[in-house]
Amino acid sequence: MMKKFDTSLYFITDSTNYDETEFLFRVEEALKGGVTLLQLREKEKSTREYIELAEKVHAIARKYNVPLIIDDRVDVALAIDAEGVHVGANDMPIKTARKLMGEDKIVGATAKTVPWAKDAYEQGADYLGVGAIYPTTTKVKTVLTSTDTLRDICNAVPIPANAIGGLNKNNIDILEGIPIAGICVVSAIMKADEPKHAAEELKERAKELDLI
Repeated sequence: MMKKFDTSLYFITDSTNYDETEFLFRVEEALKGGVTLLQLREKEKSTREYIELAEKVHAIARKYNVPLIIDDRVDVALAIDAEGVHVGANDMPIKTARKLMGEDKIVGATAKTVPWAKDAYEQGADYLGVGAIYPTTTKVKTVLTSTDTLRDICNAVPIPANAIGGLNKNNIDILEGIPIAGICVVSAIMKADEPKHAAEELKERAKELDLI
């Protein structure tokens, strides 16, 4: 079953250094700017804190009809009835996440090689995040992925594959000509002076390059 979701501008949050009010404001501004898929990523919060924040973020995302993906934590996704979950290499196996989430929810996965991508697809992933294309400033450990590998992954699986890792409006031209489904960003929007404007500019540049 094909689920309806659009990964063209996929925004992954980072609440580090923001109080909750500022964080929620930035998330909403990003949505106003045209974000098409939103992932809440919290590595440090307790389960209760994560659920409480996720409920608030979900309420905002619903206003803009944008699906909310919870990073890593299937329990949190289920607790707030989020639209999906994203699992990385060290998280729950994709097939287990799919079993718990059900067929109608979105399950995303990280992939850095073609065999990894094929395995993720076979286990039931709905989309892939591929990277890091550039080094990132987030607290996630990154292993760089070449644009050739990204292209090979896009051509190897029938599900959407998104580029991720240090991308911004000034460097996404490296992706030109690669059949990605969209771009994933964290800092380019999260740390921008004006998140709404940053999202708009990023989307505009991606369209100019025929990436989305």
